[in-house]
Order: sequence, then structure tokens, then C-alpha cells
Amino acid sequence: MKLWHSSVLELLTPLTAMFLHGGWLHIISNMLYLYIFGDNVEDTLGHGRYLAFYLLCGFISFLTQIFINPASMVPNIGASGAVAGVLGAYFILFPGSRVVTLVPIFFFFTMVEIPAFFFIGFWFLMQLLGGTAQLGRVNPFSGGIAFWAHIGGFLAGILLLKLFLPRWRIRRPRYRF
Repeated sequence: MKLWHSSVLELLTPLTAMFLHGGWLHIISNMLYLYIFGDNVEDTLGHGRYLAFYLLCGFISFLTQIFINPASMVPNIGASGAVAGVLGAYFILFPGSRVVTLVPIFFFFTMVEIPAFFFIGFWFLMQLLGGTAQLGRVNPFSGGIAFWAHIGGFLAGILLLKLFLPRWRIRRPRYRF
């Protein structure tokens, strides 16, 4: 009985880790991304499906980080992987939507509207480059970002989206004869 109990608790670790963060900047940035992209995805999926989708993306992101870089000393905490899943869904559902972005130009900052496809695509590319650079590093000073959790969550969001879409939202091909 004790073995089963510890196994269940180990499965809860990714869930509880999604609600821990490494500091105020970590939680604020996660909530900002969730605020910007999450409401549209939730409107599309519905409340219950969105919650299940979010939690499953977070769980998969946790496992991805461990699988790709098992010796990493970067703490695997935060909602970033689950939020990355929401970004993956947004990337597929709303590629042409405009994202208002603060862009630095030399010493000045300006607001620019960027299509979501490019904004999220650039974000994913940065995660991929950061994750690749971190591979094989096991010291605690190699960075504090679990890039592979972001990548895993993003890809999970893309792949799981069709499973979570309500049947009436799935587009069926229209054939013309």
C-alpha cells in the first residue's frame, strides 16, 4: 500500500510544481502571457476542456524537461510549460491575430503590432536556441530556465489541440464537385 501511495504522490509533483515559481518576475511573466493568449484559447475550447488541456500541457512539459536533460540542475517549477501549451494552441488557432509588442530601437522603445505567427514563432525559436545551448550542462550556473519544458509544452499544445477542440469547432474539408 505504501508503494502505491508514494507513486501517486510522485505523479502529483508536476501538478504542484506548476503552481510554484522562482520569483515575482517568473510568475508575472507567466501570468502576462496567460492573460494575453489564454482567454482566446479558453473561449475556443470551453472552460473544462481548457483546464484539462492546460494541466496536461504542463504535465507533458515537465516530463519533456526531465527526458531531454535529466542531469539538469535547473529547478523544474512554474507554469511556463503549461502556458507554452496555450501559446502552441494560439499559434494554430489565431496565426493572423495581431500582438501589440514593445520593440527597442537603439535607445527608444516603440509599440508595434506583430502577427501572432511571427511573435510566437520568434519566441519558440529563442526557446529552441536556449535549450540547445543548455544541453549537456549540469552545473547550477548554466542558467535558470527550463527551455525544454517550454518546448515540450508548446509542441504538446499544438498536438493536443485537435483532441480538445469541441466537435463543432473542428473544420471539415469542403469538397466541390
